[in-house]
Amino acid sequence: MAKRDYYEVLGVERGADAQEIKKAYRQLALKYHPDRNTDDPQAEEKFKEAAEAYAVLADPQKRSMYDRFGHAGVSTGGSPTGGFDFNSDIFSEFEDIIGDFFGFSSFFGGRPRGRRKRSAARQGNDLRYVLELTLEDAFEGVKRKIKLSRRDTCEKCGGNGADPESGMKTCPTCGGQGQVTYRQGFLTVSQDCRMCGGIGEIPASSCKACGGHGLVEAERELTISIPAGVETGQRLRISREGEGGVHGGPAGDLYVDIRISEHNIFKRDGLNLVLELPVSFSRAALGGELKVPTLDGDAKLKIPAGTQSGSSFRLKGKGMPGVDSGRKGDLYVIASVKTPSKLSKSKRKLFEELELLDEEDYTPGADKKSLLDRLREIFG
Repeated sequence: MAKRDYYEVLGVERGADAQEIKKAYRQLALKYHPDRNTDDPQAEEKFKEAAEAYAVLADPQKRSMYDRFGHAGVSTGGSPTGGFDFNSDIFSEFEDIIGDFFGFSSFFGGRPRGRRKRSAARQGNDLRYVLELTLEDAFEGVKRKIKLSRRDTCEKCGGNGADPESGMKTCPTCGGQGQVTYRQGFLTVSQDCRMCGGIGEIPASSCKACGGHGLVEAERELTISIPAGVETGQRLRISREGEGGVHGGPAGDLYVDIRISEHNIFKRDGLNLVLELPVSFSRAALGGELKVPTLDGDAKLKIPAGTQSGSSFRLKGKGMPGVDSGRKGDLYVIASVKTPSKLSKSKRKLFEELELLDEEDYTPGADKKSLLDRLREIFG
């Protein structure tokens, strides 16, 4: 029977790039894998057909010959695999693609992949810690002591889980190879040994200190330096302060997530701070100097006469420092003019006079002296 066009087999255009070809093959390998199609006798043939097409189109030289001369350009004289070279680099890549899905290392009766043990060393798990800070802490930069419950490498066995006197022994399941091999349909499947986890050896007897786990529960206190300017959501990485490694592997890392608690008077907007400042009715009308709290002490602010509630003023450089640059943001002061709710007799008398002045201002033909001038006369 005449062979189908390889581009047609993979369902790609003739101008398809390498990534498109690989993606198309992956999809077909999943679709027609015989172990997933036990009731379809055609699946194995389609699977092999897709493999043959990929072997040619993924190789630039073979693809060039195929584009010029068709199947004749890549024929190997009746090979049952249609020119699929099991010793080629493409075959190695081909195995890796299939292995991504099915976990085996050779197929089609081709060359077996070299068995290799996994390295026994394992890095410890990373840990996460949430650190609560005040806005003042973030402004100044601080050092904080934290306590961690974690698993450290067992000192008695060095993290291999074996009793120091008996040590390790060859894994009886894989014979020290780290992998076990068996037949699965037409495939030769190699997988990591479940007994030893691919290492090739197991403890002759378990360490009594850690129960064979290689790790022991431990409490640790650390002092962490927090740079000035940190914000909620930022993360600090403390190298090698996570859980301990096993079989000589390094410890994991500790990630400290920063959370800044809400401040009672300041609102933060990046490097800038916002403060709503109460201003008396008389001070807003007459203007003058106000004392403004900041994160590094009180500052002075002059406001103009006739300041309205909601007016904004900027104190340059009184905001938060940048973590990297050190440059400080600004403090924005929002005036909140307060109308007195309780009046003494003297204050009430003054406001009654002010009320009369207000009425005059709205009387046709009244003195045109400004309200501001009259306030100055009263409160001056």
